Amino acid sequence: MCLNRRDLGLLALRSAIGGVLIAHGTQKLFGWFGGAGLEGTTKAMEHMGFHPARQSAIAAGLGEAGGGAMLVAGLATPAAGAVVAGTMAGAVAVHAPAGFFMTAGGYEYPAFLGATGLALGLAGPGRYSADHLTGHAFDRPWVGVLSFAASAAAAYGVVARRRHVVRLREERAAVEADEQEGSGLS
Repeated sequence: MCLNRRDLGLLALRSAIGGVLIAHGTQKLFGWFGGAGLEGTTKAMEHMGFHPARQSAIAAGLGEAGGGAMLVAGLATPAAGAVVAGTMAGAVAVHAPAGFFMTAGGYEYPAFLGATGLALGLAGPGRYSADHLTGHAFDRPWVGVLSFAASAAAAYGVVARRRHVVRLREERAAVEADEQEGSGLS
């Protein structure tokens, strides 16, 4: 069997991106690699406006670790790409107010991971993958369409709910500030 550069390139890209995602997901879920673990991630999700916070923390951790593991294996690659893209859409929403560049806390990095997951989901895993070994049983066009549609809908719902929670917090803070100002407590 002759090695194919395209297939090796896809394996390298899947492994690199998937490995990064596995590391980030296990930070959230288990506290590995200096992460906050599920308790700390739950508190962070609450602070960022994701509700319910614990389920959001679990979903983010599983989206990263699970989607990353599926990418590394090249298993159900359209679904893996969709999971990664959807999970990163939530991260982009959190970082968007800080602008694009990561040096200022922006969304550059999660956008890159999400776009790469999307691209791998569309391009397919290549020959060196579990999908290839299974005869592409989980790498069918309908899997991709269904996965990306479900992921987009879920990401939209999560981001919209978070936006609503953040807006309510801001309104509540403004009312409290007005009340303090009116009572002379400021």
